[in-house]
Order: sequence, then C-alpha cells, then structure tokens
Amino acid sequence: MLQAIGLTSAPRHGLPAAVHDLTFEARPGHVTALLGAPGSGKTSALRLMLELDPGRGVTYFRGRPLHRIPHPAREVGVLLGDVPGHPARTVRGQLRMLCAAAGVPASRADELLEAVGLAGLRDQRVGTLSLGMDRLLALASALLGDPHTLILDDPAEGLSVREECRLHGLLQSHATQGGTVLYATADPKEAAWVADHVVTIDDGRLVADQSVDDFSRTRLRPRVAIRTPHAARLAAVLAREARAARRSVEVVTEASGRLSVYGSTCAEIGDAAFRHGLPVHQLADEVADDGPARPTEPAEPADTGEEETESRPAAQASGPELLPPIRRRSARGPLHPLRYELRRLFGVRTTTLVMAAVLVASVGLSLLLARSGHAQLPKVLAGWPSLLPLPPAAVGAGLIGALSFGDEFRYPALAAGRGTVPRRLGLLLAKLVVSAGVALVLAVIVVLASAEAIHLVYGDDLIKVPPNSAFLGAGWAGLTVGCAWAGLLAAGVFRVATAGVAAVLAVPVLVVPFVQHVLAGSASRPVAGLPGRLRELVWPRWPYETDRWVAAVVRVVAHPVGTALSLSLSALICAYLFTSLRSRVRW
Repeated sequence: MLQAIGLTSAPRHGLPAAVHDLTFEARPGHVTALLGAPGSGKTSALRLMLELDPGRGVTYFRGRPLHRIPHPAREVGVLLGDVPGHPARTVRGQLRMLCAAAGVPASRADELLEAVGLAGLRDQRVGTLSLGMDRLLALASALLGDPHTLILDDPAEGLSVREECRLHGLLQSHATQGGTVLYATADPKEAAWVADHVVTIDDGRLVADQSVDDFSRTRLRPRVAIRTPHAARLAAVLAREARAARRSVEVVTEASGRLSVYGSTCAEIGDAAFRHGLPVHQLADEVADDGPARPTEPAEPADTGEEETESRPAAQASGPELLPPIRRRSARGPLHPLRYELRRLFGVRTTTLVMAAVLVASVGLSLLLARSGHAQLPKVLAGWPSLLPLPPAAVGAGLIGALSFGDEFRYPALAAGRGTVPRRLGLLLAKLVVSAGVALVLAVIVVLASAEAIHLVYGDDLIKVPPNSAFLGAGWAGLTVGCAWAGLLAAGVFRVATAGVAAVLAVPVLVVPFVQHVLAGSASRPVAGLPGRLRELVWPRWPYETDRWVAAVVRVVAHPVGTALSLSLSALICAYLFTSLRSRVRW
C-alpha cells in the first residue's frame, strides 16, 4: 500500500506551493489514477513521494518511507519523463546495464523486452526510438527489479492505440498480482477506463477521492456523437422533438458538421433523422468529460469503510506543520558497480573509437620520430614529440576517464527520476579500476604497435631494450593511468566531460611549469638517498632488491610530470570528497 500524507512542496521564488496538504492512498491490487489538468501539481506530487524535491509530508511504501528501503528498485518502479541513457547504446544494452544497477540477472532484460513488445527492437539504438517506444523502454526499466509499487507519470504519452492497450494490460496485470499502481494522467476517460480508483487534484489540492464507479457517475456523462452534412437542420429537429416530448435534451453544435447530443440515445436520434430524410454519416455512443471536479464532491469513495473515513480527516487535520520535512534523497549506486561500469563503458562505440584513433596517431608519430633519428627510443615508442604536451595515449586515457562520469551526467544511466549520478565509494572504485585497466591496455597496445610498425618499416636496428626498461614502463603506466584518473575525477567534480579533458591538459601546460619553477628555486632540496632513509624506518628490513623498486617509484614521482600529476590527483580527490560531503550536508 502507498500512503501519501500531507504532501506540501516548498515554495520557489515567491510562488505558491505546487502541492498543498495532499493526502490519499493507493491500495495493493488496484490501479489508482492521479487525475489533474496540466499544471495541477501531479508531477510535483510524484516527485515529493520519491523524495526528489524538498517539502513537507511523508509517503509510506508498505509502511516504510523510501529512504528506509534498502533496495528501492525492488520496491518502487518509477517512470518520470523519458528514459535516461546514451543515445548510441542499444535497447538491450541499456536494460542489461540497469540490471547490474538493480542487482538482478541480465536475463531479466530479455524477459521485459518481450513483455513490453520491444523484443524486435533489442538491437535498436536508444536515440532512434520514437516517443512511444521510448515510453515502453522506460516502463521496462521501471519493472526491472520486479517492484511491488509502480509510480508512473503519464505513461501513455505518445503511444499508439495498440501500444496503449498493451500498457494498460501490463498495469492491470501488475495490480492483479497484488502490486500497487499509481499513475498520473490528464485524461478523465482514460482514468475511467483503466483505473479502479481515481484521485482528482486541482491546483495542488485534493478535490475528490473516488472509486471508478462514483467517478464515472459524477464526472463523466454519456452522449451521442453525430456527423451529418445537415447538422443545423438535425439540431433543430432534435430540439423541437425534445420540447414536444418534454424531455431534457442538450444539443451542442461542433465544427465540421458534428453534433454532440446529451440526454438521448442512438435509436431515438436515428429514427428522427430517418423521419425527416436527413442523412447521417456517424452515430455513436461516447463518454464526455463534464469539466473539472468540484471541491464540494465527497472526498472519500462510496465503499470506504468506517475506519478509513475516520483516519483520513485525522491525517489532514495534523497539517503540514506537524509533518516531517521531505529532503532530497541521495541516489543509490549500482548494486554491482563493477559489472555496471563495464557494461556502461563498452555499451557504446566511443571507447573503441577513441582507442583506435589513439593507436593510429601514436603509430604515425612513432614512424615520423624514428625517421628523424633525433628522438630517444622511449619517446619514439610512445609517439611523444617534444611539441606535444602529452602523448596521444595519455590524452586518450584522460578522455575515456572523463567520459566515465561526464556521459552519466549528460545521459543519466541510472534509474529514471532517481536524482543525479551517485557519488558512492563502490561506484567510484569501480570507475577507477575500469579506467585504469583500459589505460594500461591502451598503453601496452600503443608500445607494441609502434615497435612492430618501426620493425616493419625500418628493420631491427632501432629497437633495443634499454637497461632501465622497468623504470620506463612504470613511468609510462603511471602517466596513462594518472591521466585517466585525472579526467575521471575532474568530470565527477564539475559534472561535465569537458572539465575532465581540461584537467588532463592542465597538467603539462600549467602544473608542470609550476613544479619545475618550484624545484629550480633556492628552497628546493634533492631527494637523493630517500630509498636508503626509508629502509631505516622499516622493521623488519626489506631485501636490498626492493631498493631498486623504491628508487624507481621515487624517480617517477620526482619527475616534474610525475610530481605535477600526483599534485593534480591529490587536489581532485580532495575536491571530489569535499563536494560529496557538501552535498550530503546540504540535503
């Protein structure tokens, strides 16, 4: 059961609250429609229930507020707006990625694609879907965790009649199995057709809380739709015969030769048209909206028990002043962050294209440097001419790291309506591990491809393993991994991929000259002998062979680029932690 008590949104910019003291229930086994005209506060009410907007009140999902539920995706399925996801990702890849976020098997994606009618589009790109297909994909995303409660904001928007029937069938099937369904709509006829219970709001306030039978009786009324080329004559005939028979019949003339007749039947109208020789092109029974509901209508359904009738006024009488404030809930990270990150990274072609472009650029620069004969072998293999601040491999690793967070802020990959990308430790560690692995693979491929290209073009004379190859390899790996992490953290701090790339390029352009200037000053001290001094602090003493590795690490860090990269990473980590803590304290 869903219980919303005293929901009141926080006023913004001096405007009145979009939702004011809204209290109602959505029972399990029923489809409940939240009905209201556009701008009546339906979406604001749903966001308050999901703790996405600040305000006052409380919403219980089977007796627990949302922030008390360990795995929200398994309790509440949400459809707010369009489906979030990278437009280049496939429909199946999008759902498989969200399966890792919800902690459910990947096979669940294929089951839901079959259920919502998208099985034939599983390999289609998200960006090529129509609005109706997009809504069905969003519904599949909401159903991934097999939730008990579904909260949907105008789910039938953009759907064809066939797709709308499938959607309504899914909602009713979910309710039949004991689930709770609450969906917002602006169409009274749709609410009367699909829902078992209708909650009507206007200007953010509760207007009526009715069963569907009471709603149809008080809000909707039957009419006969007529289309004829002699609409004016037929309207006059019907009005004259109604007066003669002393019956209450209302005839409304509409555009394009259409009449709407209230208080009569198709048989009576057809007989009158036949007697007067008037052709009729359309004659059908319809249900018309009787306008917005009036606040004087009963607020409880006719079949509401005595216990519910007594408890509802008590909840409303408590007022929003006595209810707890609604604070924005921080989004939860994926339950399987490493699996989620791998599917996110390789679900689009961006990573492959970046790696291919880096490989081509590095091999081309390596051949040019080897031909000149003036560059050192490490620079040749890395494709790093002195004119460039960073080699292509480092820039590519930084770009991949920046997209790790930047794409998620631009195309949120987590469940719809669940806030921004979470800053949880597990997700951050997964991104660091995956980006480091991709950077190392890229670094190794670049060196091997450059060596093979030089061997093929110039022979074996240029390729000789240097004696300090271990130190050079450690430095090369540290440079690519450090650039990947710098791009990742900067994108996480500033919430845009461009900031990540800028942070990577700032290391050689700004930080390295600063470090060189500091080290060249009179206050600088050499770090020679540091491995030996570190040995004196360790007990038991490590083997002397370890000195070589300690010296290699110190030499990498003591290099201006290594020092600059270390300082940049330290600053970005501190900024990331600071922004995470500030967001938690703020909300």
